[in-house]
Amino acid sequence: MTKNELVAKLHDIEWEDFEVKAAKSELPKNIWESVSAFSNTSGGWIVLGVKQSGKTFEIQGVDNIEKLEQDFLGTLRSEKFNQRLAVTSKQYDIDGKKLLAFYVPEVDLKPVYYGSPINTFIRMGSGDQRATEGEIRAMFRDQSFGKKTEETIPDTSIDMLNLNTLKSYRFALGQTQNLVNLREVDDAEFCEQVNITRNGLLTYAGLLMFGKAPYVLRYVPTFCVDYIEIPGPTIEQAEVRYTYRIPEQDNIWDSVQIILRRFRTLVDAPIHIKEDGFATTDESQYNVLREALANMVMHCDHFDSLRSCIRVYTDHIEFMNGGCFPLPVKDIIGKVYSKLRNPTIAKLFRFVGIAENAGYGMNKLATWESLTGTRPSVDSDRTKAIVSFPLKSAIQRKTEDRDDAKNVSVNVPVNVSVNVPVNLTETQRQVLGLIKENQHITHCKIAEQLSITDKTAKRATMALRQMGVITREGSDKTGYWVIKG
Repeated sequence: MTKNELVAKLHDIEWEDFEVKAAKSELPKNIWESVSAFSNTSGGWIVLGVKQSGKTFEIQGVDNIEKLEQDFLGTLRSEKFNQRLAVTSKQYDIDGKKLLAFYVPEVDLKPVYYGSPINTFIRMGSGDQRATEGEIRAMFRDQSFGKKTEETIPDTSIDMLNLNTLKSYRFALGQTQNLVNLREVDDAEFCEQVNITRNGLLTYAGLLMFGKAPYVLRYVPTFCVDYIEIPGPTIEQAEVRYTYRIPEQDNIWDSVQIILRRFRTLVDAPIHIKEDGFATTDESQYNVLREALANMVMHCDHFDSLRSCIRVYTDHIEFMNGGCFPLPVKDIIGKVYSKLRNPTIAKLFRFVGIAENAGYGMNKLATWESLTGTRPSVDSDRTKAIVSFPLKSAIQRKTEDRDDAKNVSVNVPVNVSVNVPVNLTETQRQVLGLIKENQHITHCKIAEQLSITDKTAKRATMALRQMGVITREGSDKTGYWVIKG
């Protein structure tokens, strides 16, 4: 900071990175609060010899500037703080009065405190505030950012995985051109190659993605991916608490599959008729929500007691996550930034095409505005992050669906990777989507994921078979579905 920059700051109120203290001949007692706050936030300057009166500053200067400097730096070298801090000092002479300034940089390994963790401070606006217990816990957890879920768990094995879930994932992977060399290997080899296991032991990432519920909750008791549909613009305005809530699932992959099915009912997928009589569906809005879901579980602090949750209101959908963004949102959007809390989980989602390549996810979320004309909002503090997307109300959607139905011939085929009749019901479309993702899916599993009865699921598959969209190969127990087209 130059002398001119210092003078400019003194003509303004205190900045977030600038703190003044009237220290005539000794260090003020609250200076260590500012050291902790700047270290735990974004760094900043502490200037001694300036008295603040309201929103104005009075330059008083300091006596014995060398002694103050040695006392300050000597204290930082002692055991007063839990970490050694690389603070720099600078002296100024303004109108014959000496000022002493220290630059305290932000540290990577937070929290920084003096004496005990209770003396952890953070910078809020132009002041220092004592960190809450939750904020301190979040800082300790962030020391393992990008590492915790990569660790192996002692005394675990592939037997603790839900093999049906793993089978579903490998089927989805088989619909892509990724990891083709692993298609024929057995589950044990596959898990080693993609870091689900390492030397036979499960990683936390592998357990969270594919584990059986008892083992997931044994090793990560805070695990939860929650999804709630609330019939109102706010919780307070809803006549009932919720109309749908996802049943507890074993792991991340099972949770994501159900939530993706619900997403398809929330957003528009316009049908574009082509000259050859077929049509394509534009799933851009759905893809943005899918990216938001993938980002939520990839960046979630799964060891936080704050439960990650998706809340669907009548006019917006909100993704709330435990754990803050690694950088301010303004420093991520528009740039390629790929610091991940859970690298293996992120790779597993990218392999099956559910998430963008590393660093582009936030940019994908920002396309919501161009698709819908409404702007998503992002809010993040030290304990949680919330991303919210405006949605059309249920009344709007039903009105537009009726208008669309009047303009589309019921016999025009639609190309959704395969050619299917356009007059499918929403349930039939969802069932077809599940079959597309997992050709071995049962009626029981279809009913569970769509929150319908087994009888309704069977009626839907029967209708699809009668229309020639799907066929069944083999028995009900050991057979599989085939999509025609």
